[in-house]
This record gives sequence, structure tokens and C-alpha cells, in this order.
Amino acid sequence: MMSWITEFEYVVVGGGLAGTIIAEHIARVLNKKVLIIERNLVLGGHCYDYVHESGIRVHKYGPHLFHTPFKEVWEYLSQFTEWDYYQHRVMGWIDGKYVPIPFNFNTLYALLPTEFARRLESKLLEKYDYGSRIPIKEFMDADDEDLRFLANFVYEKIFYGYTSKQWGRKPEEISADVLARVPIVLSRDDRYFNDQYQGVPKRGYTTMIRNIATHKNIFVLLNTHHKELIKLDNGRIYLDGQEFKGLLIYTGSIDDLFDYKFGHLPYRSLRFRWQVVHEKQFQPVAQVNFPLEYEYTRITEYKHIHPLDVPYTVVAYEFPEEYEYGKNLPFYPLFTEGGQEAYLKYQELAKKYKNLILLGRLAEYRYYDMDDTVKRSMEIFEEKIL
Repeated sequence: MMSWITEFEYVVVGGGLAGTIIAEHIARVLNKKVLIIERNLVLGGHCYDYVHESGIRVHKYGPHLFHTPFKEVWEYLSQFTEWDYYQHRVMGWIDGKYVPIPFNFNTLYALLPTEFARRLESKLLEKYDYGSRIPIKEFMDADDEDLRFLANFVYEKIFYGYTSKQWGRKPEEISADVLARVPIVLSRDDRYFNDQYQGVPKRGYTTMIRNIATHKNIFVLLNTHHKELIKLDNGRIYLDGQEFKGLLIYTGSIDDLFDYKFGHLPYRSLRFRWQVVHEKQFQPVAQVNFPLEYEYTRITEYKHIHPLDVPYTVVAYEFPEEYEYGKNLPFYPLFTEGGQEAYLKYQELAKKYKNLILLGRLAEYRYYDMDDTVKRSMEIFEEKIL
């Protein structure tokens, strides 16, 4: 007797942002039934948030602040949520004071003598437009001694320590692209992002993702590991014991999909220490980075993101750590030479399965912001499914 599960033409593994969006497109645009298989008890993936026992909404896996320059991404998600206006600001605890990050003119004057700061500001604006975001890498080999000093100052005070803790390696052991993303902002705009569209879902990311998955053609299996139902063998996909002729969209770890045939891909993981503080406010902004001190990289105070008029607050200390299979979760792909080589082997293996699509940060082994994930899901649907 055929299982009801085998009646689906489309199966999505993973109920995070990527999986639910691709499922919603299949359900709505194609008017096809689609099954989402999610290993956790709830949808949401790393975007999962909830109301803490204190009454304050928190993000279980670290702060998620939505921002995008893409109007189509904002409008798509706005079908499933209202937004609270929120402009993210980050400070660093450097030389005994809170200063804005990314490094901008306010940071410059806070950390350096006023006359020297004026000279640097003048030199920067002679060369670049006001408001530009210039990678420090551009200054490191500059002819001007002051600009070289500034690049090295930012590198040592803000980048080196934070990056070493975040990745567990010296910056020179990590892809040069990481350094290329460290900017000096030539303005006094303290916002961490300058995208046109910024905010947080009014009722949280979990509710938004549930709303995306509520189409009548979407069916969800929670608390189910995909290996309970799916098997890949020699170019063929089997669903609940029968060969699957439909389309499988996979958003989990690619090495897990292929039973770690070429070894475990390297990731960095995170550990959080939560604390209720009996004060109205713990720190001046939602996120404070600690590049030079302590084992943790940052503290997030969620009441800045989701305001609530109560006499206490909730903070999360964030400790990066090595990913160990079965002990913690993979968060960030670690772009080492060996890891990339192994990923390419998995990618080649995946090509043998004509009815398999890999989608998302873990499946494609690359870093995506939330808006990148949304855009990527929409593009994959247009290019490979529609």
C-alpha cells in the first residue's frame, strides 16, 4: 500500500526561511502540494524567536535584524508580517569606552586626539566622498603614513581580536574576503546598516515563517529527521522506501545529506549565556562587541530590539566555539582550503541527482544574510522550478 507521503511531487527538507519560502512559491504559483520535513519541534531554523519568561521577545540563535536594499524582498515578506521600525546600532567596548561600530568619524574622535582626528578626517574627505564605506585593506599599503596608521589602528582595535575569537583562528588564516569587508565609514551615521528597508517582524520571525507556511497546499512534518524518510543512492532518491520522481529541495547541511562521505565540513558554532538583569537598561544599544577583552564576542540586549516597559532586561553573552557534530549546531561555514575542497566533492556528488536542488547557507556552504536567503529562494524558484 502506497504511503500518503509518496504522493507529493515536491519535498522540502528544512523549515527555516529558505525552505518555507520555496515551499510557498511552489504551493501558490504552481498550485502544487508540497511537504516540508523539519527536524525540530517548530519552524524557524536559526531565525527562531520566542517570548522569554520575562515577557521580552528574544532570538534564540543570536540577533536577527532584517535589512535589505531589495524592494521585492521587502514586499514579499510584508505579505506575512507587519514591521516594527528598527535601525540597528552597534558599539564596541574599546579602551574603556563605548564607541560606534563600524568605525566612523564619531569613533575616530572618541579614540584619537582631536587634532590628529581632524587631520585624518580631512585627508579621508580629500580622497573619498562623504558617506563612503572604504575597506581598511585599501589603506594598509597607502603612501600616506597617517592613513596607514589609521588602517592598522582599526585592524588592531576592532578587527583582529574580534575575528580571532569569532573564527578561532588568526585573521591571516581566514579568507582575505573577511578583511575586505571591514570598513571605515566616512560620516557620523552610527547605523550598522544603511539599507533602505530595515525592521523586525512585529510578532517575531517565528510567526512570520509560520505565516509563510500556512498555504493550503503546504504540509509540515515536525520533529522528523529527513533520514527517516529519504535515502539517496547512486543517483536515485527514495522517499519512504519508494523511488521519488518528484523534486527534492534540501536546505540542511550538505555533508549530512551524503552521510559525511568526504568528512565533516568545518563550521563555527555559538554558545549563549542568558541572563535576566534587574535594571531598566543594561547597555546603551542592542549589541556591544568586545574585540579586545573577555572570551565572549558580544552581548545582545533584546529590549532595545523589542521594547517593553518593564524594570528588568534580558541579555545574551555570545561565545564562539568549534563545531562538533552531535554536540552543537553549525552556524557559519569556515572557509578553509580543506573545507572548500571537501565541499566541491559534495557539490559534484549532488549533480548526480537530477531531481535535487540545494538551497541555503548550509546546503550551499556559503554565508547568506536573511535578505540574501529570501532573494536566493525566489531566484531558485524562477530558474529551476517554475
